[in-house]
Amino acid sequence: MRILFTGGGTAGHINPALAIANYIKNVDPYTKFLYVGNKNSMEEILVKRSKFDFEGIVISGFSRKINLRGLRDNLLTVKRLIASTFKCKKILDKFMPDFCIGTGGYVSGPILWQAHRIKIPIFIHEQNAFPGITTKLLSKKANLVFLGMKGTEKYLNKMALTKYVGNPIRQEIVTAVKETSRKKLGLDSRPVVLSFGGSLGADKINKAIFDLVLNSVKTNKIQHIHAYGKYGRWFISELEKNHIFLNKYPNLIIKEYLDNMPLCLASADLVICRAGAISISELEAQGKPAILIPSPNVTANHQYFNAKSLSEIGAAVLLEEKNITSAKLINIVNKLLKNEKELMNLKSKISSLAVLDSSKLIFESIKENLRAKF
Repeated sequence: MRILFTGGGTAGHINPALAIANYIKNVDPYTKFLYVGNKNSMEEILVKRSKFDFEGIVISGFSRKINLRGLRDNLLTVKRLIASTFKCKKILDKFMPDFCIGTGGYVSGPILWQAHRIKIPIFIHEQNAFPGITTKLLSKKANLVFLGMKGTEKYLNKMALTKYVGNPIRQEIVTAVKETSRKKLGLDSRPVVLSFGGSLGADKINKAIFDLVLNSVKTNKIQHIHAYGKYGRWFISELEKNHIFLNKYPNLIIKEYLDNMPLCLASADLVICRAGAISISELEAQGKPAILIPSPNVTANHQYFNAKSLSEIGAAVLLEEKNITSAKLINIVNKLLKNEKELMNLKSKISSLAVLDSSKLIFESIKENLRAKF
């Protein structure tokens, strides 16, 4: 069996593809894989690190800016789209996949379109509640569109065949245990709040979390794990200006980036984070009560729709970034941590959404679909 994967731009598109590929590799070690993505990109780094073959194309998205620069960028995108179309045809002719799986991002468009044109079956996995442009455009062409969140089908072509399977997530997230994880991190039995705003960091979240940490230090009732990101490097120095030195506070784990997220997530009683699809799926897998703060700077505001789909059924608290104040966040956190019944209600509802065998469901559904076709 020969399978071509494509998807990129963000880890939220790349990691699901790698999770599916790794599952199939374990089930059928003789399968041949090829991943098509942008050259010199995040997907090239992550795919090669995972020991899968990678083929690069050069493609960019269309600009929404109505000015001279936007026009120039769009002309370059058209030029790249034409060139990549020919490159994709060559890749398909050489690799000859039995089918293709796309996980989103504009880079997946040309290869999936070409595959469909030459009658190679294509499958799409859409992680978000509100689908990306590539998924929307190709949904009718796909043999099957897999949905990471319920309700996405209403935004797709009515002719599209869809199936809810959840989002593929790392096995380490599923298996991490609270008590063991806390012991490894040196945390005690007091409530743990985990917060993060993405690899770059989110300024408004960082400022509100900073005040939350100051408040918690005074009361000494809460432990914190926080990732402040690349643009939040002021966080540590500001704590020190307030005479808070991390080596004297073992209940504070504050870093630019958390490279042990399975342990951190398992340790938490409450999570404050963005509303990316994979983050939400990991919260579901661990059954963690969460305050979701959607990023307002993503395509089609899709994180808002992700968070809204949970808040509407009482599975998470939705707090829009424009409404954040330190006082409001501190109030919400303190109320939730004091209300065991509400925390358990959030935990129960978000846990009920978890799909722990998404990669298996996807692979089995593809095999079933292809048997039906031939």
